[in-house]
Amino acid sequence: MPYRRTPQVQARLDAQRAAVLRAAAELLAERGYAGCSVAAVAERAGIATGSVYRHFPGKAELVVELFRGVVGREVAAVREAAALPGDPVDRVAAVFETFAERALKAPRRAYALLAEPVDPPIEAERVVFRRVFRDVAAEHIAEGVRTGLLPPQDAVFTAAALVGAVTEMLVGPLTTNDDTAAELRPFILRALGSRNA
Repeated sequence: MPYRRTPQVQARLDAQRAAVLRAAAELLAERGYAGCSVAAVAERAGIATGSVYRHFPGKAELVVELFRGVVGREVAAVREAAALPGDPVDRVAAVFETFAERALKAPRRAYALLAEPVDPPIEAERVVFRRVFRDVAAEHIAEGVRTGLLPPQDAVFTAAALVGAVTEMLVGPLTTNDDTAAELRPFILRALGSRNA
C-alpha cells in the first residue's frame, strides 16, 4: 500500500513551499535572478537546502513558478487598467503606463523579470508574458482602428513593437530616470498614430 500523507503533514509541506516562494520573491526583488540561489532561498526561508529540493528540482524550476505568479499579478493589473472607462487609445496608453509604473516601483525585480540573463526555462516564460501583454494591447489597438480613432494598422504587430520598445526603455531607466512615466504616454500616442499625439 502506498504511503499517504496525513492532512497535518500536507499542511506542513504546503506551508514550507509557500515559505520557499516568499523567500525567493524577496531575494529576487533584492538581488535579482543571480542572487536567488537555492542555498540563499533556503537560508532566507529558514530551512535546509535539501528541503527546497523537496519542492523544486532546481533554481530554474523555482524561479519559473515564482515568475508565473508575479507575471500573473502584473497581467491582472494591466487588464484592470485596460478595463477602465475611456476610448481604446486611452486604454492602450493605460496598459503601458500601468506596466511602467509597476516596474519603476520595484526596479530590481523588474530588471530580473525583463532583462537579466536567465536560464532558458525562464526566458521561455518571458516570451509567454510578452505575448500575453501584446495581446491585451492589440485588442484595444484593433478597437481603435475599427472605431476610426487610429489609422489602419496591424494591431498585433504594433502591440508587439510597443511591448518591445517599452521593455527596452524600462531596462535602462529602472533605477535612473524619473521622467520615464511622463514621457511614456506621448510616445505611445505617437507610435499608435493617434490624432491626440
